[in-house]
Amino acid sequence: MREGGRYISPFTDFGFKKLFGTEMNKDILMDFLNELLKKDEAKIINLTYLPKEQLGRAEWDRKAIFDIYCESEDGTKFIVELQKAKQNYFKDRSIYYSTFPIREQSKKGEWNFQLKAVYTIGILDFVFDENKEDKKVFHHEVQLFDKNTQKVFYDKLTYIYLEMPKFNKSEEELETHFDKWMYIIKNLEFLPGRPGRIQERIFQKLFKQAEIANYSDEEYTDYSESLKVYRDLKNTIDTAFDDGKAEGKAEGLAEGSKLRNIEIVTKGKKDGISTEILSTLTGLSKEEIEKISSE
Repeated sequence: MREGGRYISPFTDFGFKKLFGTEMNKDILMDFLNELLKKDEAKIINLTYLPKEQLGRAEWDRKAIFDIYCESEDGTKFIVELQKAKQNYFKDRSIYYSTFPIREQSKKGEWNFQLKAVYTIGILDFVFDENKEDKKVFHHEVQLFDKNTQKVFYDKLTYIYLEMPKFNKSEEELETHFDKWMYIIKNLEFLPGRPGRIQERIFQKLFKQAEIANYSDEEYTDYSESLKVYRDLKNTIDTAFDDGKAEGKAEGLAEGSKLRNIEIVTKGKKDGISTEILSTLTGLSKEEIEKISSE
């Protein structure tokens, strides 16, 4: 007997790839991106999935951070990733990975350095610490800009972050297509059925693809394991961050960060999380993690 809700969680590896990372559901990803970017003059009409290995990522890295790498018909590159737990230096890592689609555009011989646009889109299952007091702004769009003129300096490199815990609209409050996307991403796992206000054709397909009853036994097993990994990792990391911050208030920011990392490693090892993933999440070396584990 299959337990749980009616629909899969998009915050799992299985769910994210099922809904957004397959050729048969490419139209779902395109609808999401078009609504997010709101560029009527350059609407995406086709996407090509690219090998994620081009981003220079190791296999263990993708166990913690799940992404899609693709490009539109005009060569615009998109990294779409789901960040399911807090991570030290998350913004640094996000910017670092955005350099790969830039560098791969280089050409041998004479080249004028003209680049195609690159978008890094993060769907976050947490809130940035520095933004916690701002309860309203959950949709961040970041570009290079000139501080003196307060104008965009370069518009071909864009970072979009969606702090999903801040989106709290009820079904009755949904007004735009974007509202409906945010509502589905945040609440899909807990919905008993398709909401009456969400009847667009693209969402009808999404709900059909997300319905667990349509999966084979193998798919259901894969999803169940993916859901367990998501819940265990999120609980381990989020709890460690909260505990470390609480202790750090009394002992200073540097000490608080140290305590938080120790808590992450201790809890993570207990929950069976690998050294490689813990290194990615904390910024600590493998040697430092092994030393903490042995104490």
